[in-house]
Order: sequence, then structure tokens, then C-alpha cells
Amino acid sequence: MAEEQGNNAETQPNGNDTAPQVGVISQYVKDLSFENPNSPAVYQWQTQPKIEVDFNIGSSKLNDEIYEVALRIEVRASADGQTAFAVDLLYAGLIGIRNIADESDIQVFLLAEAPRILFPFARHIIAQTVQEGGFPPLMLDPIDFHALYVARAQQELAEGGAAGEIGQA
Repeated sequence: MAEEQGNNAETQPNGNDTAPQVGVISQYVKDLSFENPNSPAVYQWQTQPKIEVDFNIGSSKLNDEIYEVALRIEVRASADGQTAFAVDLLYAGLIGIRNIADESDIQVFLLAEAPRILFPFARHIIAQTVQEGGFPPLMLDPIDFHALYVARAQQELAEGGAAGEIGQA
């Protein structure tokens, strides 16, 4: 039985591991901005601010096994046409990917799974930053990054399919 384990096809005798591996190497704040342009008057406003949240996900390849995934979250709170506060966070992670040849599998991980891993940390930073700006902590709703990735891929496929059909006509 020990002999069978020693002949595992995923590990090589020279110690090279050929099993697919992914992992977060590091996470960090690349850029953080908090604006409170109407202080101190904003603390006496009676109107509940309207909160707008935008986010964007990007990835870049640093070398054959390391990618950077960046999650940008922009939050704007306004009331009566005036800004209560604005937060802009660029939170990133270094992602190690080894022994995965299929580029589409890599893209799914980088644009769906990695942001899911990074988001709770970014969410905490935004909540803490808003609170330190003198407002109640802002707890962003969870985001289903996988569903967003699938929806975007389907949209791009539909647009690409339509363009391909036009080109063939």
C-alpha cells in the first residue's frame, strides 16, 4: 500500500509537484481615499443620505505563476444634492496559480473566486474608514462574484456571437 502512494502521478520523483494549485499569497491596500467635503455641517443634516456603490475587478499577470487581482470599490453618500462622504478603495491580492493550463479556468478563478476571497477584507476597511470619518459603519451587502462573472461571460458570448453572425453574412 505504501508503494502505491509513492507512485502518485501528481508528484514527481524529483519533488516537482504537478497538481493544480491556487492560493492567496498576500493582500493589501493599493489606494484608499476618504472625503468628507461638507464637514462639520454634514453631521447636522436631517436627511438620510443615499448610498451609491460601484465596483470593478481587474487582474494582471505578473509572471508565469503570480497574478494580481484588484478590487476597486467606490462609495458615494449624498443628501439633498450634496456629498456626505466618498470612499474609494483599491484593494488587491497576489494570487499564485500553478499547473493550470486552461486559460478559462484561470480567468474564472481570477475574476470570480479571488474577488470573493478579497471582498470581506475590503468590506471591513470601508466600514472602518466610514466610521472613523464620523459616520455609522457602512456594511456593504455581499456580492455574488461568480454570478456576475457568468452573466458577463454570457453577455460577451452573445455580443461575440452576434458579431460573428454578421461577419459571416
